[in-house]
Amino acid sequence: MDLHIAASLAPLFGWAVHGGILTRRLATARRDPLTGLHTRAGWTTRAEHCIRRHPHAAVLLVDLDHFKTLNDTHGHAAGDAALIATAHRLRAWCGRNGTAGRLGGDEFVAVVRDLATADLDALTAALHRPLPYDGTSLPLAASVGTCRLAELPVRTLPDALAAADAAMYTAKGHGRRGSHVSR
Repeated sequence: MDLHIAASLAPLFGWAVHGGILTRRLATARRDPLTGLHTRAGWTTRAEHCIRRHPHAAVLLVDLDHFKTLNDTHGHAAGDAALIATAHRLRAWCGRNGTAGRLGGDEFVAVVRDLATADLDALTAALHRPLPYDGTSLPLAASVGTCRLAELPVRTLPDALAAADAAMYTAKGHGRRGSHVSR
C-alpha cells in the first residue's frame, strides 16, 4: 500500500474506533447497571416516541412497597435481588408491547402501546410474587399507577407521568399492593 494512502487512512480509522467507543459508552449510560433497564434518559426517549406513534399508549409508575424494611431486614444484597427481580418481571410483562425503565431507587416506569392488550392484573400478580432468596422467601409488593394518554387533555409525557404518579399514590392509599388507573 502506498505510504500516502496509509497516512491518510490512519486518522479515519482512529475516528471510526473513537466513534464506536463513544456509541458503546452512550448505550451503557442509558442502562441501569444493576437491572439492565433503561435509565430515565434512555426510557424517556423511547416513551416519547411510543406516545407519538400509538394513540392508546399508557404510562405506568411502579414503586416497591416496604422496600426499606426488606433492605433493613434481609440486607442490601436481598434488596438488590428484589430490584433485579422486579425489573425482570416488568420487562417480561412489557415484552414487545412497550419499554420498561428504572427511575432510581425502588421506582420503575413503563410505557406500553395499548393498555387494552396488556394484562394489568398479570403485572400486579407478577410484582407480588415472593422471591426465593438465600433459602428464604422474600415478600415482594408494589403499587402501580397507570395513565392512559388518550384520557389526557394534552398528550405529553410529563402530564402522563404526573397522572400515573397520582394514581400510584392512590393505590398506596388503598393499603398498597395494588394498582390504580388514573381517570
